[in-house]
Amino acid sequence: MSDTEISSQNIRIDEEAILLRAKAGNLEAMDVLIIRYQDRIYNTILKICSNPEDASELTQDTFVKAIEQLHNFEFRSSFYTWIFRIAVNLTLNFCKRRFRIRFEPIEGSRSDDAGDCRGKLREYLTGGQQADPSKLVCDSEIHNILLRAIANLDDDQRTAIVLRDIEGMRYDRIADVLGVELGTVKSRISRARENLRQQLDILTR
Repeated sequence: MSDTEISSQNIRIDEEAILLRAKAGNLEAMDVLIIRYQDRIYNTILKICSNPEDASELTQDTFVKAIEQLHNFEFRSSFYTWIFRIAVNLTLNFCKRRFRIRFEPIEGSRSDDAGDCRGKLREYLTGGQQADPSKLVCDSEIHNILLRAIANLDDDQRTAIVLRDIEGMRYDRIADVLGVELGTVKSRISRARENLRQQLDILTR
């Protein structure tokens, strides 16, 4: 067993111990879980709903519901998958119930640097390179273009592509989080990327 595998196993054992304490009502253990996941939950929700105040409130709602339902957690999936499922479901229900996102056209620099960023993003979306999405979104120009375009997708496509290309989840884990078949996840991401390519042609002219 490699050092990485040993480390990963130790993390799982540590989290199981924390979860057992939290399920027994230990407040400190609950705090550990909240601190461990709150930033990732918030950032994912923000990219789905595109409103910091709503994202903050939905993050709080996620942990409130998770704590209330923790007694039902049976370790059939990872806690990470379980709590992301709660967060995504709350966010999608909120989006469908309260509003539809509207976006203004991208107004940005037409500099060579900006054009280069747009080129990199198009190349990634068309499969022209094996780009790391997490590195792409670290570029402020690409990040701006990508998030604006993603936010124009419908709820299902936007959620799938955020979980895959920004959060970096595996396809099978996304299927578990969303409660859909693996083929459905792949189809949604494929359609999302096609829609993004079309939007980029319009928004970056």
